[in-house]
Amino acid sequence: MSGYARFMELKEVLENENHIVLHPEVEFEMKGDDTSVGAYFERNGGIDAFPPEHEVWKKKGDAIAKHFQKIDACDAILVTNYEKKGIENYIGGNTFLEIGYAFGAGKKIFILNSIPSELSYKEEILGMQPIVLHGDILKLQ
Repeated sequence: MSGYARFMELKEVLENENHIVLHPEVEFEMKGDDTSVGAYFERNGGIDAFPPEHEVWKKKGDAIAKHFQKIDACDAILVTNYEKKGIENYIGGNTFLEIGYAFGAGKKIFILNSIPSELSYKEEILGMQPIVLHGDILKLQ
C-alpha cells in the first residue's frame, strides 16, 4: 500500500488500454501522502502496541479476505513493487501472501519491476513463475 498513489496512476494507464482494474482499498486512516499501513502502526506505537484481540487485526484480516475475493474475480494480478525499507523493488509479506494465493488459484502473476535478491522468499516467488515487466506496464497482456 505504500505505492498506492503510483498504483492509481498505473490503473488509469491500464484502463486506457481496456483492462478492468480491481485494487485493494486503504483500510486504515492515513495522513498526507503516507498510505503505508506499517507507517500507521508506527505512528501509533508499533505493531506490538496492538494486542491480538485489538480491532485493528480484524480490519487487517477483513482487508486480506476482500483482496483475495478480488483476486478470485480476476484473470491476473499485478504486483507494483517500488523501493521500501531501503530495498529497491520491495515485495512485502502481505504482497507475497497475495502472490501465493493467486498462484494457487491459477492466476497469471505480473510483477512491475525486478524481484530483489534481498528477499528471503525470492526463490518461492520465482517458483511461481511470474512475468516480470521490467517497469513497462504496456507489456501486460
